[in-house]
Amino acid sequence: MSKNLVPIDPFLVKDNVFKLIGDDWMLITAGDIESYNIMTASWGTMGELWHKKVCICFVRPTRYTFEFMNKADYFTLSFYDDKYREMLNFCGTKSGREIDKAAACGITPMETDSGAIYFAEARLVFECKKLYTHDIDPGRFLDPIIHDSYPKKDYHRMYIGEVIRCLARPERLTESAGR
Repeated sequence: MSKNLVPIDPFLVKDNVFKLIGDDWMLITAGDIESYNIMTASWGTMGELWHKKVCICFVRPTRYTFEFMNKADYFTLSFYDDKYREMLNFCGTKSGREIDKAAACGITPMETDSGAIYFAEARLVFECKKLYTHDIDPGRFLDPIIHDSYPKKDYHRMYIGEVIRCLARPERLTESAGR
């Protein structure tokens, strides 16, 4: 485990989830230390489901990470300080099929006890055990404008994961607590 991150109770995370996911973005990571992929995402949610703390993320079947998410029992969602914005942009526009994105960005892969991968440079990590998947069904869209998000008809798969560990930088906890 990274010396920069410590296990915390998810209730201590004070970040606004809408900003955290939608504005700050996150890295979704799945696989193991020998073979994994990362992708940047800005669609997701966090909350309570089935009496468990959960994170929900969405991955299109055209993304290389999709293969890893389907095989893995665990995944991580990692969040970064603003100085990593260029890295997040890179990881959202390049494919892991052609390039080792972590090496190209100079981020350090770390392994959890479950074998999930996250990066030492993160400020906040949710380690999740996959509980459920579901493919988005366009026939169930109630607002027709949603179809505009899928010009290629590459509908996302939703992944619901139980938060089994939350890691954060200790100094971040103090800063966040004052918000």
